Amino acid sequence: MSELIQLDALGPNGAYRASNRRTVTDVTGAPVAELSLVPQLFVQRGMAALRKAPAMPADERAAALERAGHAFATATIGGLSVEDYQHMVSRVSGIPISVVRAATTAIARSAAEVCRAAQNARPDGAVNDWRDPLTRQGHAIWTRRGDVLAVHAPGNEPEVHTLWLEALALGYKVAVRPSQREPFTPHRLISALREAGFGADQVVLLPTDHSVADEIVRAADLAMVYGGESVMKKYRNDVTVLPQGPGRSKILLSGDGGGDGDWRSHVNTIVDSVSDYGGMACVNTTAVFVEGDPTPVAEAIAERLSELPSLPPEDARAVLPVQPLDSAKTMEKYLLDHAGDATARLGGDGVVDDLGDGSAVMRPAVFQVERSDAPQTGIELGFPCVWVAPWSQADGVVPLKNTLVLTAITCDEALIDRLVNEPTISNVYIGDHPTYWMRPGIPHDSYLADFLMRSKAVIRD
Repeated sequence: MSELIQLDALGPNGAYRASNRRTVTDVTGAPVAELSLVPQLFVQRGMAALRKAPAMPADERAAALERAGHAFATATIGGLSVEDYQHMVSRVSGIPISVVRAATTAIARSAAEVCRAAQNARPDGAVNDWRDPLTRQGHAIWTRRGDVLAVHAPGNEPEVHTLWLEALALGYKVAVRPSQREPFTPHRLISALREAGFGADQVVLLPTDHSVADEIVRAADLAMVYGGESVMKKYRNDVTVLPQGPGRSKILLSGDGGGDGDWRSHVNTIVDSVSDYGGMACVNTTAVFVEGDPTPVAEAIAERLSELPSLPPEDARAVLPVQPLDSAKTMEKYLLDHAGDATARLGGDGVVDDLGDGSAVMRPAVFQVERSDAPQTGIELGFPCVWVAPWSQADGVVPLKNTLVLTAITCDEALIDRLVNEPTISNVYIGDHPTYWMRPGIPHDSYLADFLMRSKAVIRD
């Protein structure tokens, strides 16, 4: 494409092309698009319009979401076919195109099922509407905590945009601030939602620079904000903000091997958990804890990961992420500087594979540490990088805390009880299940509706 793609803001009065535009580049540094960045006044007016807009009726929302998901995965939107869209996302983010294609399907499926899936979070003792006959005797109803949700979206993986669709399904108006790294997915999804029947005052795309970003959060009733440790610290005590930080997903390989006693039968699951999604997602495994000698496990993981090819992200065979060369070298330096006394099983000499065009493949890294409480096990990077540590029953649950997904390959029911009851472990997969397993209607980091909704009592004549 010789001309730069224009990614306009999508405000309450339609598309808006700002004078302040950020150039979006691909992994080689070549310009591919311009993203309009809106000023604070535009944000304020857009958020005010969302607040004034009535919610769509529930049946209309469900039908529109399903239409939007179908269009997102099949139609030409904003001048881009689905193939053009997938190519652009792969080129600007460095995500393997196979991952982008799978995410496209997942977004369409989620949009079709989200209204039904959202109901999984509703308490059994509550109804959806005060008009329900049960409220004549007094009953709980499930209702929103607010009307407007703000989303500061990430750019590491398109499938994260399935989450805020649940807010639309529940009647919220939604404002999305896209990542400047990968704005194509939210732009396409919001365009599809509008074409499917959602009003321009129901869902908006508000690209901004950092100086204006906080205004979107302040003007909303609730917000979902993605980022690293600084974001988690900033919003930790704000009950109106749901921070989404590093996943630090883990695998525990117990001495019983999940019943078969042989860790080798689980290597495929471990390797896939580390490398699926290009190793860029919060559900990718970043640490493996082994009861017994971790050395053969680390060596087996390293051997398998070393076989993955280095290819440009748009190649259908690509499985590893690609970054601009300078960014790749910065990430490599961070890894090697923080590896400390860990033993490198793969990647000790570096993880950057220069493709010769200004971009580089991030090769996998496997490091073995000596203690279950080694600080390196908390390091999460945007490529397949895993720390292998010893673990014993005496270590208990402590090294496994602060985890989005923990796959526990064990038959020890007492241990499983402790893991399931540990508040800082969001999801526990028991047995040979990869940490990236997800399904619509199953909690990701709790149900989003746990944050968006509440129950209140209603009795009427």
